[in-house]
Amino acid sequence: MSDFWNPYVQPDPRQRRQLALLSVGAVLLLWSALSGFGLVGPNRLPAPWDVLSAFGYLSWHNGESMLAEATLWSVGRLLAAGVLVVLIGIPIGVAMGASPRINAALSPLVDPFRSAPVVALLPILVMWLGIGEAMKIAFLFIGAVVYLIPMVRDAIQAVPQSHWIGARDLGATPWECIRQAVLPMAMPRIADALIVAVSVMWTYITVAEYVNAKVGLGQLIQNARRFSAWDQVFAGIIVIIVLALVTYQLMRYAKAKLFPWETHQ
Repeated sequence: MSDFWNPYVQPDPRQRRQLALLSVGAVLLLWSALSGFGLVGPNRLPAPWDVLSAFGYLSWHNGESMLAEATLWSVGRLLAAGVLVVLIGIPIGVAMGASPRINAALSPLVDPFRSAPVVALLPILVMWLGIGEAMKIAFLFIGAVVYLIPMVRDAIQAVPQSHWIGARDLGATPWECIRQAVLPMAMPRIADALIVAVSVMWTYITVAEYVNAKVGLGQLIQNARRFSAWDQVFAGIIVIIVLALVTYQLMRYAKAKLFPWETHQ
């Protein structure tokens, strides 16, 4: 127990799996007790077995899978927004981190949105872009990029100045110092920023799909809520949580492979 409060000593993989299974099992046990003994009504908390049955219904009914179709549409929207986040957000963040003047000019336009309710922009996006796919992708993009840009900027600024000076002493131009010395050192933290941005998009996917979405996990949840099918609502929410977790773990794995010198995984 001497390492219980030591943040630098990680448990072995077997112990981590055991602790994870224990926590999930405790939640399922509490959930089953609350619903099974009638302590919470089914209109507020459907039983786990009812949610499992709803999951089976959504996965395959009358020769089609509503859940698979909804998942594909939601993942497609998230991928489209994610590409825009990478192509636009990372270069802006690098430019702000590399140039104090660019940072001074853009910070008043970027930093306030980290604390602003992005959901409040939804009516404006509907007015500008309509209620089609462009609006949904734009909403996901804005919701993620306002977090990504400042984190990329901070990652660049966190690199010790000695790396820039060393490259400069070797004859590199200022931009070459950024590109060849500073940026490679900042890439692990930029990868962390991208992981956060993708996670944020998963939190906004249901909001984006509430507006005139014919297919999608958000639309599936909303339709179930209209008919008070709370077991299907919970099934849809659990699917989003699982997809977000799988995406997070895959991106963490990719980061570990791309930047193996990072010690904290």
